[in-house]
Amino acid sequence: MRALGAGIGWRPEIADAVERMPGIDWVEAVAENVCPGHLPPSLLRLRERGVTVVPHGVSLGLGGADRPDPHRLTALAERAEALGSPLVTEHIAFVRAGGPLTASPLLEAGHLLPVPRTRDALDVLCENVRIAQDALPVPLAVENIAALLSWPGEEMTEGQFLYDLADRTGVRLLIDVANLHTNHVNRGEDPAEALGELPLEAIAYVHVAGGVERDGVWHDSHAHPVPAPVLAVLTDLASRVSPPGVLLERDENFPEPAELEGELAAIRAAVERGRGQRRRAGTGGARAAVTAGSVTTAVTATGGTPGTAVRTAPTTTPRTTAPAPDPTTHPRATAPTPDPANHPRTTAPAPDPTTHSRATAPAPVAAPSPARQRLAVAQAALLSALVGGTPVPEGFDRVRVGVQARALAAKRADVVGKVAPELPVILGESYRPAFLGYAHGHPMTGGYRRDALDFAEHLLRAGDVRDAAARGALREWWLERSGPAPRSHRPAARLARATRRVLLGR
Repeated sequence: MRALGAGIGWRPEIADAVERMPGIDWVEAVAENVCPGHLPPSLLRLRERGVTVVPHGVSLGLGGADRPDPHRLTALAERAEALGSPLVTEHIAFVRAGGPLTASPLLEAGHLLPVPRTRDALDVLCENVRIAQDALPVPLAVENIAALLSWPGEEMTEGQFLYDLADRTGVRLLIDVANLHTNHVNRGEDPAEALGELPLEAIAYVHVAGGVERDGVWHDSHAHPVPAPVLAVLTDLASRVSPPGVLLERDENFPEPAELEGELAAIRAAVERGRGQRRRAGTGGARAAVTAGSVTTAVTATGGTPGTAVRTAPTTTPRTTAPAPDPTTHPRATAPTPDPANHPRTTAPAPDPTTHSRATAPAPVAAPSPARQRLAVAQAALLSALVGGTPVPEGFDRVRVGVQARALAAKRADVVGKVAPELPVILGESYRPAFLGYAHGHPMTGGYRRDALDFAEHLLRAGDVRDAAARGALREWWLERSGPAPRSHRPAARLARATRRVLLGR
């Protein structure tokens, strides 16, 4: 794959700073926050300078029990084409559950949640990845996520799960070293062991980000400086393989540009340390296979000790993965067969099939497999416990589920406050406790903008806003946005305003 170099996550809040930063080879933009027909001028200027732009999706839910939504796939493909991107990326996660497969209400997590590392989940994920690969005009890479909780009865480690996924689909991997650190703290999973089991030759690029410890667990916040342990994991990875690209993610609490540039310098230094270890070990940038077959031993350098032997993931069949195609010469990654974090990310509405040329009538699909049905039931039960207050499914750590539930509610409050900034202004200090109380019994079903409207309607119907001025302002805000068109844009409203101006002599 073509080398990307050093990059940073492009966000509107730091767009000007990113344009001025020296040594930025590429940027990554949240796909759902970019409109193909109205690209931000900053991204256009970066592209004109030769800076690569990669769309990073957050709403597909490839790890969910349902097949990928064709409208969301169309939207992601359109963004890749509009940005002239060499690849697109998404997450190994589920973001919604319920619906027809479980004959229950469809619930939105508003967050990336972990899939169980089981054969059922792997089978479903592989099929979903193939569907996505076939629908996208450029290669797909998928990212490992951070998690606060573990599924009971898991059958594989993180490395084994990713190894088999790449082996069976040919998909590229986006490895987030901050997420490996998060899972080390929260789930006791050794990052070095995970790296030792990964098919490192499948790496498309690497994410690096900061986090914070709260409620006794590590939260992958993307709002804090990159800590030393995350840089150490990056160094370990770079001691094993030369990553095609490394990118700094920051989504909240943006510091001054000089601080961001300092973090990028630290990331480059961590990669160089790893390269130095690899050179001293004499591996020349590639792992030397000692044995072949179901278990491969690789010679690498870990923890500064040259020549450490690391076992990669055992698989049921020998790996036969061919070298991944160069996205600059292959228009599409072919497969053997066939609304989101701790980030304030919003989900773009699905395109109207009557106005989007790429959208076509969905082809008939086979009945859901038993694996999909079992996964659907399991994911719906967990998500209902997290956002609906239902009992925690058997086998889960109830304390961790509680921590995750509070984190999801807090994220909803934060994102709704950004999507609808008038609500915190109208409600003042009561906004956050009021929203958290609402979120406990009202799962999100239609994205953050719908969530903001439902929250306001709930407060008005319940009579929870005692201050008359605040209640009146909230009612006007809700009425303005709850109809098919803003009241201020409707003919009667315009006529009333014009009449009022005439009567007042304005």
